[in-house]
Amino acid sequence: MLRELGFSLLILSLLHSCTARFVVEKNSLKVTSPEDLKGIYECAIGNFGVPQYGGTMVGFVVYPKSNKKACKSFDEFDISFKSKPGSFPTFLLVDRGDCYFTTKAWHAQKAGAAAILVADDKTEPLITMDTPEEEGGTGSDADYLQKISIPSALISKSLGDSLKKYIDKGEMVNVNLDWRESLPHPDERVEYEFWTNSNDECGPKCEAQIDFVKNFKGAAQILEKKGYTQFTPHYITWYCPDAFILSKQCKSQCINKGRYCAPDPEQDFSKGYDGKDVVMQNLRQVCVSKVANESGKPWVWWDYVTDFAIRCPMKEKKYTTECAEKVIKSLGLNLKKINECIGDPDADKENPVLKAEQDAQIGKGSRGDVTILPTLVINNRQYRGKLDKGAVLKAICAGFKETTEPAVCLSEEIQTNECLDNNGACWKDTAANITACKDTFRGRVCECPVVNGVRFVGDGYTHCEASGSGRCDINNGGCWKETKNGVTFSACVDGGCKCPAGFKGDGTKTCEDIDECKEKKACQCSSCNCKNTWGSYECTCGGDMLYIREHDTCISKKATAQMGWGFLWVIFLGLAAAGIAAYAVYKYRIRSYMDSEIRAIMAQYMPLDNQGEVPNHVQHGQI
Repeated sequence: MLRELGFSLLILSLLHSCTARFVVEKNSLKVTSPEDLKGIYECAIGNFGVPQYGGTMVGFVVYPKSNKKACKSFDEFDISFKSKPGSFPTFLLVDRGDCYFTTKAWHAQKAGAAAILVADDKTEPLITMDTPEEEGGTGSDADYLQKISIPSALISKSLGDSLKKYIDKGEMVNVNLDWRESLPHPDERVEYEFWTNSNDECGPKCEAQIDFVKNFKGAAQILEKKGYTQFTPHYITWYCPDAFILSKQCKSQCINKGRYCAPDPEQDFSKGYDGKDVVMQNLRQVCVSKVANESGKPWVWWDYVTDFAIRCPMKEKKYTTECAEKVIKSLGLNLKKINECIGDPDADKENPVLKAEQDAQIGKGSRGDVTILPTLVINNRQYRGKLDKGAVLKAICAGFKETTEPAVCLSEEIQTNECLDNNGACWKDTAANITACKDTFRGRVCECPVVNGVRFVGDGYTHCEASGSGRCDINNGGCWKETKNGVTFSACVDGGCKCPAGFKGDGTKTCEDIDECKEKKACQCSSCNCKNTWGSYECTCGGDMLYIREHDTCISKKATAQMGWGFLWVIFLGLAAAGIAAYAVYKYRIRSYMDSEIRAIMAQYMPLDNQGEVPNHVQHGQI
């Protein structure tokens, strides 16, 4: 099996590389000192980090005395390249070899360098420094690729040797990295392409592609809607040689009799999806773009690709035609036209859509062949650098003629109104007027909302359900509720939906009345007569008997009456005794109060015997 796999991949790789015309994207490096090195040199832009498209960067070059290939962290050598306040940024010069280019850049960035220059170790034409197929070599920094933000450049061996020579002599080497002409900027509109893949099982690069689409969608749609840009998605396919068309590999990896192929997603023919499944989904995404363009809404491609990646992943075994068509319908696209565009994958003839994609892979003019996935082409020039929203937006903005940049290039405050059209294909409760569609800077997202303190949970596309306290106040928490003859029953309870007493069902869609009489759940005493009602029951007893519901039994009304009158007499006599006692206490307190008041009044006018006589005159000596 491994031999078959290697053979198949080798065929596809050789077919692709034999005819490829790869163009290395470059920027200029201007040495301003020392005097002997002054001049402008070419350097190749790395396919990671953030090139400063449309701008320049000035700094001085440092060549480390230890860890010259930057394959280890500079912390191990207690070396830092952080610039002091007011000084030029540091450009770290390192040697090629022994580890990934990205590893060198990551170590340089962590040490404080503002940019990294990699000196080639042999005399050859410049190449593009690409990212590794699998992340690794950085210990705990498993996601370091997406964290690299400094620009990088590969310089020739001769220039590298010259820079090292003057640095070793103690001279200061100043350089200016210039990206202003790295992208053409002829007019007020930017044309750009994104070469991508619907396969989501190809490791970090696939994850980076879909993350970029999700994050860049909002900005891309605004630029497209306002006519600032013209965007075209593209997909790479290969073909199978005539000699192998009937082989197992070609049959499982290709459509249209070997004309259009893709590698197996899992790189294992014995399980999962096949390469032809990837080709079909790629073709469908091209047709979505074409039909969306015909309808005057080319930006819908971003919604479809994002939603397909979320709703139809390979890992969940949903990477199917059925799932894709559900997404298409949810976005209001013409499914019939899209299927007509796809055509017959079993036909022994060319598919015009995929044939055009293969032709577009071949470079024209200044643009080389597309050989790297993903690849972004801006104004017919391949973008190099980190596939990041901010970095790509800056590169696109550098493609506008100076002073004609749209507002999005000057401010990141972008507003979208995609939820106004078909509710953005998100979940919506029409009765409660609640939607999962949210307009954000990243474009429309389907996310279950929070309404009046009540949080909804679900996938945001087809289902959202209220949760927590207060959930029953909003559309009855999505639970069953019904009213009959002025009586209302609800299945909404804390923590979910549960049919109330007297009903049975799922609590969400249905709750059916339980016939307590038929199922003998109540009113089963020998003298009882049972009658079912909606949500309850009525039970009566024959003759002079009275039904006691709590004990599900009948007792005599006479015994109940006698017991009742005796109880009432006890209560009456007790109340009478309490009233007499209260009256006696009241009379006693009134009498006591009156006596004290009378004594106080008499004391003022009739002195008592124990009080002395008050003198009514004074002696002259006291006057």
